[in-house]
Amino acid sequence: MAFIRYYVGDVVQMKKSHPCGSDEWEVKRIGTDFLIVCKGCGHQLLMPRPKFEKAAKKLVSRLPKHE
Repeated sequence: MAFIRYYVGDVVQMKKSHPCGSDEWEVKRIGTDFLIVCKGCGHQLLMPRPKFEKAAKKLVSRLPKHE
């Protein structure tokens, strides 16, 4: 499994979808915990880093300055 570095503003597809139906989340804060916001309904979720890295399926988009 490859190491992926996440940045604020990245959009990540999660393995499970949110009850609103969206499976894409935007990263708002990184560190020991990740603050992610659902792209479908705007729900915010604070998730520990190991749980986030296990639940993330793929990186959907990234801001141009971090590529």
